[in-house]
Amino acid sequence: MNFFSGKTLALRRSRLIYRHALPIRLTHWVNALVLIILLMSGLQIFNAHPALYWGSFSNFNRPLVSIGAMRTGSGEIKGITTILGHQFDTTGILGASEDSGTITARGFPEWATIPSVQWLAMGRRWHFFFAWIFVITGATYVLYSLLSRHFSRDLLPSGSDIKSIGRTTWNHLLFRFPQGEEAKHYNVLQKIAYLIVMFVLLPLAVLTGLAMSPRMDAIFPWLLTLFDGRQSARTVHFITAFSLVAFVLIHVFMVIVSGVWNNLRSMITGRYRIKESRENT
Repeated sequence: MNFFSGKTLALRRSRLIYRHALPIRLTHWVNALVLIILLMSGLQIFNAHPALYWGSFSNFNRPLVSIGAMRTGSGEIKGITTILGHQFDTTGILGASEDSGTITARGFPEWATIPSVQWLAMGRRWHFFFAWIFVITGATYVLYSLLSRHFSRDLLPSGSDIKSIGRTTWNHLLFRFPQGEEAKHYNVLQKIAYLIVMFVLLPLAVLTGLAMSPRMDAIFPWLLTLFDGRQSARTVHFITAFSLVAFVLIHVFMVIVSGVWNNLRSMITGRYRIKESRENT
């Protein structure tokens, strides 16, 4: 008697495919490092005046967001973050954090900034130098994507992709990830996220960064008009930076839960392992 008579047995096998070309991998890792440095040096610059406003000038009495410190009746330093007029105690994280064993007044803590000590001039040097590396690397990625058809082939959502948004979102919420032929390509959520980063967040980061420079404003005065003033540009720059942080955190989380080694190998060697099913009856 055949135990499997009338039944289907699905056997799993896997194979390696070439998923990421060398230019994609190189620009990915360079940008990953550069974005970390830009964030940390940017927080160093922000700490020189940890408040955000809207318009052309700083309205010290009504900031949109401010991070500061106050001394309590007992003499302790307390960190206070104010958002749209609402105050929150953020001692130990924002406004007042531990520095060499003591709580000191400081916007973002020393471990989050480059350099760790409060040094505005050096923070600016780091930020501006790596900002140009970021622009050059980003332009290289976009140019390669267009010339190699990586953009049209892998990143541009198709009609069927758009129709599958609901199903793909539900599968992600249940941590069900594509296998077989589907795993060879980015899913629609990845495509939309990458396009938002490429054509919304990164251009905003660059343009608002330029708008904060008096020299660039003299050359391109329309930048200040575009963002309704230098302080508005600074606020948009800050929001954009933390939107990128949110994207990176979600990206890293998905890399971990969907197979950390397989994903890392594909971005280091280009090779990605997909699982396929073969049915025997």
